[in-house]
Amino acid sequence: MPVRASILAGRGREFAVVDELRSYALAKPGAWLDEPWDGDVVAKVHDKIFVFLGADSIGVKCAYTRDEADEWLLRYPQDASVMAYIGRSGWNTLRRGGAVPEAEIREAVDISYDLVVAKLAKKHRP
Repeated sequence: MPVRASILAGRGREFAVVDELRSYALAKPGAWLDEPWDGDVVAKVHDKIFVFLGADSIGVKCAYTRDEADEWLLRYPQDASVMAYIGRSGWNTLRRGGAVPEAEIREAVDISYDLVVAKLAKKHRP
């Protein structure tokens, strides 16, 4: 499925990093790319989003509860924030290129994937 160029706009390394993370997310079992709203690129497993893929940030489910997800906000106050609309359910936005190391960004994608898959009906789990 094609992804809008405006979402992945960037030059050189910036574009490569976005593409790298997208490939990382899509390598998960059952993962696929979608654009459910104009300009919002996401990775899904079955019919559930597990990561919002932006050019300079990602949205991930960090925990089942808001209190647990707040640990990211305490560790990275300049680069982690509660996601609009779904933040109360443990979703955070993590800014890339700041204090959050890329290894932790990938780990956040792993956690989000695992949390979302765990909530799928067994017949829909990859």
